[in-house]
Amino acid sequence: MPTFTAPDGTELAYHFSGHDSGSGGSGAGEPLLCLPGGPLQDSAYLGDLGGLAARRSLVHLDLRGTGASATPADPASYRCDRLVEDVEALRAHLGLDTVDVLGHSAGANLAALYVTRHPARVGRLVLVTPGAAAPGLDTSGEERLAAARQPWREAEPWFPEAYAALQELAAGRGSAAAFAAIAPFFHGTWDAAARERHADSHRQRNAAGAAVYGGEGAYAPDATRAAFAAFDRPVLVVAGEGDANTPVPTAAAYADLFPKAELAVLAGAGHFPWHDDPEWFAETVGAFVTA
Repeated sequence: MPTFTAPDGTELAYHFSGHDSGSGGSGAGEPLLCLPGGPLQDSAYLGDLGGLAARRSLVHLDLRGTGASATPADPASYRCDRLVEDVEALRAHLGLDTVDVLGHSAGANLAALYVTRHPARVGRLVLVTPGAAAPGLDTSGEERLAAARQPWREAEPWFPEAYAALQELAAGRGSAAAFAAIAPFFHGTWDAAARERHADSHRQRNAAGAAVYGGEGAYAPDATRAAFAAFDRPVLVVAGEGDANTPVPTAAAYADLFPKAELAVLAGAGHFPWHDDPEWFAETVGAFVTA
């Protein structure tokens, strides 16, 4: 397992997988740097991203305090803007002048701040069901409810309780129990595999660090939006039709912040589209990052 040293001396780990030759399209052998969400979840949950590793070499970064990476001496360094230089240190460690970046969920906020601070270092950018705090996009409660109300869900026995909990959250009356109850709306299919992945996410997550990740001062939306408007590299935003965390209107608004962005929406999917349709995900994202 390879490691490198962050600017503050914290030892960080990363993991290679997949395509390692130069064949198969432009950039196919170059690393695609993958930033996990959670926030601060072990990057192992990304797996091979639905087979994307067959199309492009993947580098998963274990953010500080997660996976095989060391716990930092300063807990304040878990804040998203503080993590940007960890990403930059990994790029330099890999010897790359520019790097293509994929950010999932909360990891998209880190990718956004990396673009804001180091735009010349990013080749292509993929934002998968992105968290939208960095650019300051708001998602209405009705948009989340509309994403949850999908025909394939409404007949499920768990739907009434989960939807009632989401209504409470949308009305600003959330509780820990309500947050737990809406888990099915993060997945295209709430089957045994999805339940197990959901349970794993709690075991893999650095909860203390996650509480710091989006803390006060982490984001500067005006600066991020200005950086996006000036970013002239290709961007792909991937959304799940039924994702109540990042509904399609939010994902579309995110794509509109860039001059060269496209939006891809997977029907029947939730917040983890590579599980809902691996072939579609690998083909759609693979075609983009090997173009």
